Amino acid sequence: MRNLFAWKIATLIAISIWLWSTFVAIQPAPDWRDGELYVATPPNGLDVDAAFELELATLFAQRLQLKIKPIAMDYDQLDGALTSHAVHLAAAGIRSSVSSTLRFSPSYQTLKEQVVCKDETPHRLGELAKFTLAVVAESAQENALRDTVRRVPNLSWEVSHDQSSSSLLQEVAEGELDCTVANEEQIALARNFYPQLGDAVDLVSSSHLAWAFAADVDKKLFNAAKEFFTSIQKDGTLAHLIDRHYGHNERLESIDVSTFNERAQTVLPQFEPMFKEAETLTGLDWKLLAALAYQESHWDPLATSYTNVRGMMMLTEDTAARMGVTNRLDAQASIMAGAKYLKLMKNALPKRINDKDRSWLAMAAYNQGLGHLEDARVLTVKTGLNPDIWSDVKKVMPLLSRPAYYEEAKHGQARGGEAVILVETVRLYHEMLMQMETRSPLHQLPPSLRLSLGSYTDKQ
Repeated sequence: MRNLFAWKIATLIAISIWLWSTFVAIQPAPDWRDGELYVATPPNGLDVDAAFELELATLFAQRLQLKIKPIAMDYDQLDGALTSHAVHLAAAGIRSSVSSTLRFSPSYQTLKEQVVCKDETPHRLGELAKFTLAVVAESAQENALRDTVRRVPNLSWEVSHDQSSSSLLQEVAEGELDCTVANEEQIALARNFYPQLGDAVDLVSSSHLAWAFAADVDKKLFNAAKEFFTSIQKDGTLAHLIDRHYGHNERLESIDVSTFNERAQTVLPQFEPMFKEAETLTGLDWKLLAALAYQESHWDPLATSYTNVRGMMMLTEDTAARMGVTNRLDAQASIMAGAKYLKLMKNALPKRINDKDRSWLAMAAYNQGLGHLEDARVLTVKTGLNPDIWSDVKKVMPLLSRPAYYEEAKHGQARGGEAVILVETVRLYHEMLMQMETRSPLHQLPPSLRLSLGSYTDKQ
């Protein structure tokens, strides 16, 4: 026991030294008017939340004609970094609150915070006392627990440093931790990797996410942020960003997730070099091509449908001939042809469209043909939406199966709903492959090295 205690003390000291050295290394930021905007971002840059926050902050910097300088920080460093003006703002999925040291922008997203466990799901929050519960220190989830503890006074939890909500969800799924708290989008995405996660129970209050600034922030910068959020909410930009990052969640059943994960480990490795060769040839992400191939054939090079589309990428005879393929059941030839055809669809779209939207639109054309996609884009304009944004086009494309719409379309009837399902499911498979490839080695450490010792209990 004495050795264990000494090891725990040494671990705490090491963590404290690391945190302090990380903080003191941050120098005061230059005036933002000099051309650079210093932005604190979530600690785990691989998470979808971090990608969303970074894109949102980058858009803000561009509106101010500034260059963004993102700085990844743990949540318990943000307050000090802001008040010492080491950063100009924090865009890190922070829960808006009343604070004497910070100011908050208008909220840009409201999300339910939920408790999730693996096996035995508590039916009431009062039952959580018998579980080991951990959250990321000073995150929106811990702040939501602090609100909840006023109604559940015996609630306690451990705090985790240098982790993300997604890595704690992984621990719960793998039985290393009883329960954690995450927002509804984080849980929806995690279920696609870990279908064994149990039902989620809402906490007392949702999180209204906002950017944080120092209390004495430059008024011009703060007002610019307020105007920015008003503008992107009004013109639909914010909704499009949210859809781009989170709109593909919750599309798979548990059995689909399990099958995909199993085949990604056992089947995909033999074809991965072929997908990477196709990436070299076309510049398209090999994981995107692999995701498309899984949706089309479940990585079965001999797949054949009743409509006689065949092979790994399920090519029609016409498409195969156009791409110079004589044997559609040759996996390498099919992958290369599918990649070249998708690239052809992407190149046919206006260059003004951003790369991600062009990818999703091109995939809809891969499924239905460029003509039907253009019909959908024309219809999108007629309904007052933006034909260059996938989240708008996907609302309209299913209408091409209805006579009132396809009779006026240049290329006639189309199974537009099928294209939408394909694109959204491929987006999800792509996200899953990205997460598998970039999963941090930290996730493989035992939880004893990741959780700070003791627990927090609010005495209010």
